[in-house]
Amino acid sequence: MDLSQVKMVVSDMDGTLLNSNHEVSARFFELFEELKKRNILFVAASGRQYNSIVDKLHSIKDDILVIAENGGYVVQKEQELLSTPLEKAKRTKVLETLANVPKIHPVLCGKTSAYLTGKSDAFIELLQQYYSAFEIVDDLNEVTTEILKVAVYHFESSEQFIYPAVKHLEGDLKVKVSGANWVDISSINANKGYALEKMQERFGISAEETMVFGDYNNDLEMLGKAKYSFAMENAHANVLKAANFKTTSNDDFGVERILEKMLYS
Repeated sequence: MDLSQVKMVVSDMDGTLLNSNHEVSARFFELFEELKKRNILFVAASGRQYNSIVDKLHSIKDDILVIAENGGYVVQKEQELLSTPLEKAKRTKVLETLANVPKIHPVLCGKTSAYLTGKSDAFIELLQQYYSAFEIVDDLNEVTTEILKVAVYHFESSEQFIYPAVKHLEGDLKVKVSGANWVDISSINANKGYALEKMQERFGISAEETMVFGDYNNDLEMLGKAKYSFAMENAHANVLKAANFKTTSNDDFGVERILEKMLYS
């Protein structure tokens, strides 16, 4: 595995770059400085909102590319490079579908804030791990702001309790099980792979020059855009099957180990 040609490193956040305590290691920030010296572009690609990603990577935010909201929003140095919003009529259709699903917690995700109802204190507390900017509203249908995706949470299992109820929306919309408890619904082109491809074109970087790390189904499209695609040891079975390579878990410095190999071997 010759990593000397890599010009772009792309990493998912939760379950990948972040450990189980939702932290980025000091080791990563040290390795980032070496990436920067070598003009290797680092991309944080997450289902998280932009503000939340930047909070985790605040010290380097002006030196990286951020693919937020599963590819629906791409920002560099606070400049919007790509936005793929969810059409209002389709958003309404999604909310109508979700109205019939019990024990779920929908969130409308905009560029600068997320929107949810205040029906569950436990969910609001949990949401703060993922969203640093959100507003509580009476009715999600009355939100007029441009929305990038609808994120849906279930405290037990997204695959068991959310996905079957929204699976029929696939084809017209992008429906992704993005975590053990989350399903994300967005425009058909709002995925990490589409966003990454557009950024590869923008910066003149090929798949053969791209390294990607991921752990869940919302990473599948972007794994397909890189020769050096790595599944975390803790990854979903679909990701382990799709990736060309495997690394250790997010709690065992899986991303950092490969970066060290690339930079210092």
